[in-house]
Amino acid sequence: MVSSKPEPRSVLAAGRQLDDLVAAALLEDLGGESGDMDITTHFVVDADLMGEARVIAKSGGVLSGGDVAARVFEKVNPPCEYLAVKPDGARLEPGDEAARVVGSLASILTAERTALNFLQQLSGIATVTRRYADALGGYPGVTLLDTRKTTPGLRFLERAAVRAGGGHNHRDGLWDAILIKDNHVAAAGGVTEAINRARRARTPVEVEVDTLEQLDEALAAGAEMILLDNMSPDLMCRAVEMTAGRARLEASGGMTVEGAVAAAKTGVDRISVGALTHSAPALDLSLEVTRTWR
Repeated sequence: MVSSKPEPRSVLAAGRQLDDLVAAALLEDLGGESGDMDITTHFVVDADLMGEARVIAKSGGVLSGGDVAARVFEKVNPPCEYLAVKPDGARLEPGDEAARVVGSLASILTAERTALNFLQQLSGIATVTRRYADALGGYPGVTLLDTRKTTPGLRFLERAAVRAGGGHNHRDGLWDAILIKDNHVAAAGGVTEAINRARRARTPVEVEVDTLEQLDEALAAGAEMILLDNMSPDLMCRAVEMTAGRARLEASGGMTVEGAVAAAKTGVDRISVGALTHSAPALDLSLEVTRTWR
C-alpha cells in the first residue's frame, strides 16, 4: 500500500545532493581527469595572492541560490568564505551588493563562473516568481504554484527559488501525489475509471480536465482537486460555479502574468505556472574583485 503521507526528504539527503551537484559542476569546468585545472588562473595569478570580491546586481530582481554559491566556494581548493550580504528572497536594485567572497584569489576566480551560473539562474526564477506573486497580491485566496517543468537535477534548488520569490511548490515529483493527466485518463478508459483506480493509493486525487463535461464527471467521482487545463476565463468562471466548493480548482496551461490575474478573478483556488522555472531569464549578476593582498 502506498503511504498517504510520504516522508519528506531529510536534511542530510538534501545536503548530500547539494554536495554531489556542486562537485559535478566544478568537475565540468575544471576537467574530468586528475590534474586538470583552471589553466588561465594557474599561469597568470600568483598562488599566494589573497583577495576579496563582491557579487553585484547589474539589474533589479530577487536573489536566490546563496546556499549553493557558498558551497561552490567552500568546495574549491583552497576553500573561500562566502559572506551573504542579502538573504535569499531579498529584492535587489542595480548596483546592490548581494555577497562578498574572501580567500585565495586563484580560488575565487576558479569558482566564479560556477557560482554565478547557479546564482543567476536561481535568482532569475525567484525574480519571475515575484513578478507573478506581486500581480496576484490582490487575490489572497489564490495560491501560486510551480510545476515539474524544471531542469533535471536542479529541481530542489529551483523549487527553493520559487519559494524565495513568494510562490509555493506543487508536488515534489511522481512519488508524492496523485495527478491524473489526459494520457492517464485515456489509458484508463475515462475520468471516472482513472479516479477509481487512483483511490487504491489512499491519497487525495487531483485530475486534469479540459471540458466542463469532464469536470462534471470528476466531481461526481469525488476528486478532491481538479486541474482546469488551458480553459478560457469564461470557462473557468462556469467551472467555479459548477464546482460550488466541492473540490479545489487549479488553473494551468500557458499562464502569462496577465493570464494568471484573469484566472484569479474567476475564483479558482490555485494557479500553476510552468514558466516560473522553464522560461525564467537569468538575473544579471557579476563578481568584482575589490582588493588583493599577500
